Amino acid sequence: MREPVELRRQRILAVVRSRGAVKVSVLASELDVSVVTVRRDVEELARAGRLRRGHGVARPVGPVEEVTVPAARAEEPGRDGGPVALVVPERHSYLYEAAYGARPVLEEAGMRIALHIAPQAPGAERPLVEAALAAGARGLLIAPRWRGAVSEAADYGWLSEVAVPTVLMERRPRPGSALHALDSVCSDHWYGTYLAVDHLVALGHRRIVLAARDDSPTARSVRRAFAEIAAARPEVEDWSVVLSSPDAVPGPDHDDGTRLGDAPRDRTPLDLAALLTERRATAAVLHGDVDALMLVQRLAEQGVRVPRDCSVVAYDDVVAALSSTPLTAVSPPKAEVGRAAAELLLHRLARPLDTAGPVRRIELLPTLKVRGSTQPPASRPTPGEN
Repeated sequence: MREPVELRRQRILAVVRSRGAVKVSVLASELDVSVVTVRRDVEELARAGRLRRGHGVARPVGPVEEVTVPAARAEEPGRDGGPVALVVPERHSYLYEAAYGARPVLEEAGMRIALHIAPQAPGAERPLVEAALAAGARGLLIAPRWRGAVSEAADYGWLSEVAVPTVLMERRPRPGSALHALDSVCSDHWYGTYLAVDHLVALGHRRIVLAARDDSPTARSVRRAFAEIAAARPEVEDWSVVLSSPDAVPGPDHDDGTRLGDAPRDRTPLDLAALLTERRATAAVLHGDVDALMLVQRLAEQGVRVPRDCSVVAYDDVVAALSSTPLTAVSPPKAEVGRAAAELLLHRLARPLDTAGPVRRIELLPTLKVRGSTQPPASRPTPGEN
């Protein structure tokens, strides 16, 4: 899914403000778009007075809050306070949709927004939050990357001490941790996984593989839920969990050494066709979307037809519909998570601390988008066969 133009331009402004002069070619590489696209964005931003343009270079013109808010809105009523800091991971289209959902709610309430993009490095969110607070941020919406348990625990201490109202998006801290009593909005990924398994079982599939990532809270929730749900369904005769991609693990800077499922730590690509044959599986749930599209392409190259030979349900629904065979997908309410988080933050900001009420942990249910990648199996193994 193409990133919204204004969100991409906000990211350009955030990078330029944090680093100073940045080459257009560097911005294009980091944003994963063409140089022509970035050059056009820089020209429009310069025309609006939000940055300065040089020969192949973009330069800042003012502090973060000045360059992250459109000038036409800066004088509207209610815009005399500090901005709301919105912190999301770099190159994470799923959470960009959540951020995009939060924006109209905050702007409608007269709140200015400072978008901060956290690079793919351990502890990247903390300096961004500290800088935002130093610049006068009045509230914080944040979705930490949390690739593993170690990186998650490392954020508990400082994030629990942030001195402004804070809401977590798509993150549910460990029970009993310092962040357990922090406002949060999250998709119910157990229910999303249930929708995928239930759909396949209803079609008659009895042997199902989950190929999933293991480098985010969502990935770990999906893996746990699949194992629990598949084991509890008497109709499911065989199931297994493997890594959807060799780079889908937390990595040496994040990992705590724990594993979920039975996937080996292996750098070779998953041979899904061979696994389906080995397990005599007729269906697969694939997390996330990009990995799902690549695995489906690889199946086609090996002569496995989707859905005739194997039904596929993707998880995330960011680009699943763009596959050559549009993929049935679990669709978490991404934009709605952002909207609910923004509304929860506004509730906190509008009231003194002693009258804001109890901490709220909101869960929103995903939906299942049935497309062309699932159908009843061509043949069903005899119950009890090995």
